[in-house]
Amino acid sequence: MLISVVIPTYNRLPILIKCLNALESQILDDEIYNFEIVLVDDGSTDGTVGWLLKNMENYPHLRLFEQSHGGPALGRNLGVEKSKGELIVFIDSDLVVDRFFLINHIKSLLRSWEKLGNRKCFTYGSVINTSNFDNPNSESFKFQDLSWAYFATGNVAIDKKLLETSGLFDPSFRLYGWEDLELGERLKNMGVKLIKCPNAVGYHWHPALDLNQIPHLIQIEKERAKMGLVFYRKHPSLRVKFIIQYTFIHRCLWEFLTFGGLINTKTLRPLLAFLIKNGQSGLAMELLRLPLNLIGVRQIFREASLNGLR
Repeated sequence: MLISVVIPTYNRLPILIKCLNALESQILDDEIYNFEIVLVDDGSTDGTVGWLLKNMENYPHLRLFEQSHGGPALGRNLGVEKSKGELIVFIDSDLVVDRFFLINHIKSLLRSWEKLGNRKCFTYGSVINTSNFDNPNSESFKFQDLSWAYFATGNVAIDKKLLETSGLFDPSFRLYGWEDLELGERLKNMGVKLIKCPNAVGYHWHPALDLNQIPHLIQIEKERAKMGLVFYRKHPSLRVKFIIQYTFIHRCLWEFLTFGGLINTKTLRPLLAFLIKNGQSGLAMELLRLPLNLIGVRQIFREASLNGLR
């Protein structure tokens, strides 16, 4: 069986190198006779393509493709189009996997196909968040790493034909967020089953919080709000409203927890700075999520009002 690992990337060269090195270190067995890494560069400006072209001999499984900057949905679609395998594994370019990652996904899928009598399922691996760049695999699983998402492309494996039947990713998701969960809604409506695969472990690296990241994090929340409404237009259900936090329950919750916005990214800065200075960037990030969630919820209601949605 040929496996295609599809990865879109944009300006993540340092962690992408670790991602590719981890994939090249996979332990294979008779059930996986080969795999390819289908990497789609989404118009990076950090020298990603140039570095890869100079170092291709270190990555025998790598096939590199380029596109103008259009977002991860377009990148994943191009990766699927160019893939040669019968099974697709999606990961993000900031995910560092363990040595048995592919085997665990494939064995779980094969067992599920045999049990179901068809291929209408996908495996969903574990994602452990870490800010340890030097040794991301040293992070242990935490409560915050639990995910209730149905289909999140940070770590999933699925039959290629099934994926193509679903219609792939919607390219209208050009900003940050929701393109994978929207595809998940279509898969769910097709009766595709989620198979948890906790042994397929990936370590999701992101830099430890510093105050300079706050404007970017605010921008992400605003983009998520806009893309959330694209998601809701396609699937106008109460379930999707809860997923994107477009309910008065969420609006009231985040208004209450931030005292109507009195706790915000400015008023929190001294406390965040103190926590970061004392090695508690993780706790600082959890506190920052309070005003970030409020920003996102307010933005989605604002966007909905402007677009005449209810």
